[in-house]
Amino acid sequence: MPAPKETPQLSKDLGASPLTAEAWLDPSASTGALAGLRVLDLSRVLAGPLCAQMLADHGADVIKVESPQGDETRLLGPPFIEPGQAAYFSAINRGKRGLSLDLGKPAERAVLEALLKDADVLIENFLPGTMAKWGLGYEEVLSKKFPQLIYCSISGFGATGPLANLPGYDAVLQAMCGLMSVNGDQQSGPTRIGVPVVDQVTGYNAFSGIMMALWSRTRTLQGQRVEATLFDSALSLLIPHAANWMTSGNTPALTGSAHPNIPTYNRFEVGDGQIFLGIVNEGQFKKFCKHIHREDLVANPLFDSNASRMTNRDALRREMEEALKGFSRAELCKDLMAIGVAAGPVHTVPEALQQPHAAARNMFIQRPDYQGVGLPIKLSKTPGKAGSRPPRLGEHNSKIIQSPES
Repeated sequence: MPAPKETPQLSKDLGASPLTAEAWLDPSASTGALAGLRVLDLSRVLAGPLCAQMLADHGADVIKVESPQGDETRLLGPPFIEPGQAAYFSAINRGKRGLSLDLGKPAERAVLEALLKDADVLIENFLPGTMAKWGLGYEEVLSKKFPQLIYCSISGFGATGPLANLPGYDAVLQAMCGLMSVNGDQQSGPTRIGVPVVDQVTGYNAFSGIMMALWSRTRTLQGQRVEATLFDSALSLLIPHAANWMTSGNTPALTGSAHPNIPTYNRFEVGDGQIFLGIVNEGQFKKFCKHIHREDLVANPLFDSNASRMTNRDALRREMEEALKGFSRAELCKDLMAIGVAAGPVHTVPEALQQPHAAARNMFIQRPDYQGVGLPIKLSKTPGKAGSRPPRLGEHNSKIIQSPES
């Protein structure tokens, strides 16, 4: 994808001042918890951009640095919000300013280095070794030139180990790290989880690592390297399956929507659709059975404890679904929640976002310039907010880079 016409043509020698006075925003322009934090987001696709968007949501000044071809998620449509910007890109790049640089060219790397003089955080998810190839490796160069910099590296497998430096994508890591092996049923076989959960958790891990590094910097006055990998993040998600295997020696199997340890934590059919029941203890099971008029299940030795219910889970499921045929999902879930039994209808994505509670929690943002999912982290004194629409490729080059003529 070509760079926008407004992108300045950088000279071979930018001199001592390749930046405009407006390169970094005035910290007073933001009121979030991270106001004044300056972030360079060199990442692409999902984990890195999501991490940087979270920083922007809470007040950081984030400059998204893209190659002249742009982040590939700009083209991962339809649907497209506008030509060259897929809806996918808009989900993880709000609140940022856009800068297009070809880091393979020395003159354009000079712009990045000039920005690094005042940056607090750099996020990148290139293949390990790419930044070093450009003369921007953290250990060799950046840690010495910018000792207070927090350098966050996101990759598939990290820079150490037998798989170091190899490319990684969410679904590949779901497969390699066992997540697919416990997701799905006998009919479907191992199945990819329907959202890119490994990418997202890696983004959250990167965010957490950056926050810890910033806190450490308040004491040491030194930056450090933060590493978050899809491989590590995917393995960390194996709760409780890893612990079950370590203890029992039994390989966890496909369970569909069921929980491996709790037979009443599952999806069930009701009269007009499907619900998910979160019955995890004896008190909840007794309340549920009373509500559906099947108190006999509590007294039945086949179902009188979690262990016995696990042994006879198929028989219990048949009994429960037969009783649930007479209930509607909305009314049943409302009544069960009122008595302390967790239950929810299995919603479509539109139904989920259009719930009144989503509006009450500000989790569905609808503005003339932008639509998106809201902020999951709420702070009472320094609340974040969804920033400006995602930038077009190189949209802010002229405001950040000093033109050769000036």
